[in-house]
Amino acid sequence: MHLLAKTFVKTGHLRIREDSIRSNKTLFHDRAVTNKSVIPLRATCFSAIGTPLPHIEQAACIYLDYNGTTPIFPEVAEAMRPFLVQHGNPSSSHKFGRECNMAVQKARQQVASLINCHPHEVYFTSCGTESDNWAIVGTVMAARRRSNAPSFMAHVVTSQVEHPAVLECLKHLQQQGLATYTAIPVDHTGTVDPLEVEAAIISSTVLVTIMHSNNEVGTIQPISEVAAVVKGLRGDSNGDLNRQQQGTGSSILFHTDAAQSLGKVQVDVRALDVDMATIVGHKFGAPKGVAALYIRDGVEISSFFLGGGQEGGRRAGTENVLLLAGFGRAAELAVQEREALTEHMQRLRDDLQDQLCRALPQEAYLVNGPSSPSQRLPNTLSISIKGLDSPRLLAVLADELAATAGAACHVPGYTHISSVLAAMDVPVEYAAGTLRLSVGRHTTQEEVDAAVGLILREIAAQGLPLRLPSLTA
Repeated sequence: MHLLAKTFVKTGHLRIREDSIRSNKTLFHDRAVTNKSVIPLRATCFSAIGTPLPHIEQAACIYLDYNGTTPIFPEVAEAMRPFLVQHGNPSSSHKFGRECNMAVQKARQQVASLINCHPHEVYFTSCGTESDNWAIVGTVMAARRRSNAPSFMAHVVTSQVEHPAVLECLKHLQQQGLATYTAIPVDHTGTVDPLEVEAAIISSTVLVTIMHSNNEVGTIQPISEVAAVVKGLRGDSNGDLNRQQQGTGSSILFHTDAAQSLGKVQVDVRALDVDMATIVGHKFGAPKGVAALYIRDGVEISSFFLGGGQEGGRRAGTENVLLLAGFGRAAELAVQEREALTEHMQRLRDDLQDQLCRALPQEAYLVNGPSSPSQRLPNTLSISIKGLDSPRLLAVLADELAATAGAACHVPGYTHISSVLAAMDVPVEYAAGTLRLSVGRHTTQEEVDAAVGLILREIAAQGLPLRLPSLTA
């Protein structure tokens, strides 16, 4: 149970009380949920959206770091349970192996349904970093092999706001003399301009890789428009890549890292018209250590892991059946709950943003990312507060509020201005005070209300002004 006491914000002679989370006795399986954040349940299907998880309640720490990782959803844990004891190798033909192979193929079908592709186009990996690296290195090496010219230097187009799994991989390839790359700028909302992508493509470009949505500020990129640019330049009007794959470096593939989008917004690889897409389980309720790379039919990239014939001979290594069972169930839930979950997250995110913005002087903060809901992830709030020491605030609240000052994949304890915010030209005095707050499936209204109180308490403790009338409303 959350046992947070009432929080007080003191400024001068005025004491402002923010009610914290009340003791919540709702059980996960109880259908009589009273939290106002719970989406009404359909008569035929129980949904856990908006229901607090017992282990988070018991920790008495509000979890607003769903972009860093989600909890393993209870239904996902249940789907994994049998494979703690079922031990067959999926490649074995005996009973134990067949049972595990069936579980792997079921998970493949579930993930394929999530992104609208054929099951055989889904290749399981260990994490998003592996998927991103495979898409990039595999494309570059395949292009070099097709060129028949040892000196051929492949070129990749990306953006300045990509995940380190993309940018560091490209830096490494460039340092090794295997490829060059161009990182195009973004506008003040963190959005890529498809015309900038087109301008960056040269005769040796073999890959364009642009993330579907940004993990720090939530900006959703115009992926379909970028795909149209790539398709137009490679003269591919029907999606058939076989002809282009027989060429040299002039063939261009398009990859998107959709890690942060799945489970929040729809990602349809057919509609987006991408050649490859990265899918990461722990961003939408699956365990860490399991992911996938969608590779469109007809796309030929070099293998990244060499060994046995798993994953259609393209990615060696015995499949982790336990994790894949959870991955598949999480994908299934994401499909079933898509509209209700998006509504739940957006309502809580908007309320979180509204409460904080009403409490702060207008000139004291910036909300990062697009203002249009259709162009920003429904769960993500990146707010920069002028003069705030955000690492200090988060350190003080570390046992009461789980949030970050930026992406959780970066080195903890290292204070710097996010490269994403720098690319967006967010002024330093604001960028240094950035909080990334991300809600999710099991976030409640009470948690949002309490989190606002905690954050405002620490803002006031740092001597920053608050717009007092808003707090007393």
